Amino acid sequence: MKSSLIVWIKVFIHIAALYFTGLIFWDYLNDQLTANPIEEITKRTGKYALILLVLTLSCTPVKILFGFNQIIKARRQIGLYSFFFATLHFFTFLGLDYSFDFDLILKDVIKKRFVIAGFSAYLILILLAATSFNNARRKLGRQWYNLHALIYPVASIVVLHFAWLVKSGVLEPLLYGTLISLLLILKLSLLKK
Repeated sequence: MKSSLIVWIKVFIHIAALYFTGLIFWDYLNDQLTANPIEEITKRTGKYALILLVLTLSCTPVKILFGFNQIIKARRQIGLYSFFFATLHFFTFLGLDYSFDFDLILKDVIKKRFVIAGFSAYLILILLAATSFNNARRKLGRQWYNLHALIYPVASIVVLHFAWLVKSGVLEPLLYGTLISLLLILKLSLLKK
């Protein structure tokens, strides 16, 4: 029963990711991305990446609390979709917002702390995505776990990126930050038992 459930969970994850990606394109083609479509695409892709990052972090507590070990089989998929949306978010910033003008981008990276935070988080996410596969896991051995523990600092940096970006109305980033903190506390307390 549980193994068939994980198959359906994975199918649902694929469908949801494709749906939200398609929704962005649909809204773009139908001119429904607000008055500032680049900003709207940036917001959506960033939010989807963050939501999926939180879901990735939820897998271990779900496994421990409910004994649903199979959920770990979906964790990599969720994490890679989080990276996918982070990549869309990053390239929306580079390509659509700044037209790959690297001089202008460099000036913004130096001036705007939210850009520094987002760029730093994305670099670490690249490393985590590149080493998420079984081959890398075997080659890295025990170091793989230490490397992938960086997901918690990355999540914190992403929340900081979000909070610095919105400036006022930080309630939503604060809620994500609280949720990530609770997931970390829960994971650490459950692993000690």
